[in-house]
Amino acid sequence: MLFFICRWGTFVEGGPHCVDMSSVTALGPNFSYMQYVQAHWQEDAFFGYQCLNGCNPLCIRQIHNLSSNLSVTSEMVRPFLPEDSSLEQEMERGHVYLLDYEVLDQLPANTVNDKQTYLAAPLCLLHYNRQGELKPIAIQLQQAPGPQNPVFLPSDSAPDWLLAKMWVRNSDFQVHQLLSHFLRTHLIGEVCCTATLRQLPEIHPLHQLLMPHIRSTLQINIQARVTLLATKGVFDKSIACGLEAIPLLLARGTQRLRYSSLCVPDDIRVRGLEALPICYYAQDALRVWDALHRFVAGWIRLYYCNDEDVQHDCELQNWIGEIFTQGFLGLSHIGVPQSFQTAAEMCKFVTMVIFSCSALHAAVNFSQLDYNLWIPNSPAAMSRPPSQTKGSVSEEDIFSFLPEVNSSCHVLSVLSLLSQPAIDFVPLCHYNEWYFSSGATVNLVEGVRRELKMIAKDIADRNSQLELPYPYLSPDHIENSVTI
Repeated sequence: MLFFICRWGTFVEGGPHCVDMSSVTALGPNFSYMQYVQAHWQEDAFFGYQCLNGCNPLCIRQIHNLSSNLSVTSEMVRPFLPEDSSLEQEMERGHVYLLDYEVLDQLPANTVNDKQTYLAAPLCLLHYNRQGELKPIAIQLQQAPGPQNPVFLPSDSAPDWLLAKMWVRNSDFQVHQLLSHFLRTHLIGEVCCTATLRQLPEIHPLHQLLMPHIRSTLQINIQARVTLLATKGVFDKSIACGLEAIPLLLARGTQRLRYSSLCVPDDIRVRGLEALPICYYAQDALRVWDALHRFVAGWIRLYYCNDEDVQHDCELQNWIGEIFTQGFLGLSHIGVPQSFQTAAEMCKFVTMVIFSCSALHAAVNFSQLDYNLWIPNSPAAMSRPPSQTKGSVSEEDIFSFLPEVNSSCHVLSVLSLLSQPAIDFVPLCHYNEWYFSSGATVNLVEGVRRELKMIAKDIADRNSQLELPYPYLSPDHIENSVTI
């Protein structure tokens, strides 16, 4: 199965034709990334790197206390921490992080190829060490502590530790596909698009600003619901979270959403990622968010002189009210505004919508084939239940947990399709609509494009120095809207 378009070339006349490429770099990122992932997927440092810069950088968070259901003691992890420190001290210093897949707990697992698959709901403790690496130091595969739910450690047998990490990666695959990707980009875009069409006339300034970023979500999501998420679609046939689990997981994910997690500066601060020099997602997301925020603020100033103008715009208030009730189900604990009292509130929310439908989608969608092409690194399903004791698996057993070839090929073919940029790719903040090319809006558009171009150059300069580049939030790689 090939994931790029290639042409035939000639090496010698009269001999078999060859691929028309003169350099391995022409193979494209998917194959070069797969080679890297295949070589490093078993390494703890690469496991941690993916939590920050892989296709799902939205789950990891800094912690200062252990949750009561994680059966980890300071003595247990002492060998994996600096000799002159302790778990408590490292948490106090902000060096300890957690992955918690509680949202998957007790979900019904799918049947693939007439065989039962299995889901875990792991907790994974990670440590940012003095060598600048983020490494896992403890993994508990289920939420409820107990004798049949051991804590796996790097000092355990190699098969035990590797399999524990594979369970985390399997759980991350489910959460990434349905929550980080579908819920937080596709569905939020669809909610805002539907509310815009219902509540804001075409001449409304917010309708004009938002539509280039959200209009395609309706078509894409309708297609997804009748194909990928339907009977005989890829989730039904090949993924552990099948048709029975999907509605449960999406409902849980909605309940657990927080407005702060949708707004990049709040999210990065709350999760303690701003101080990690190896978190390229956080660095790039903050810069793109700031550029978009300044652009949106300038647009709003053109049409609203003060906060009173915002408060008295009935169409605008109906729009955000409908998003709150229909999109976020009237759940006040999520923190999404029910109305706008200030221009600043409006600016933040609109920036969130544009970022989610452009930059965030680029980060979580166009990265997935790079990291998922090597199946053991990110299995879509697991064919055997999670281990309840240590020492129960051998090196030969590891691959018996992985899904069968036909279901894996089905997943990869879909991911390959989803990872292709649109034929009519429109870069972030490039607009064809007439109202972006006349009057005072021209300076705003030119200004944000200049800023995004500078960000792209800085990212390219940084990536040229990295063994594994992080290109996904480079503005020239970000599409203006969700188109796939």
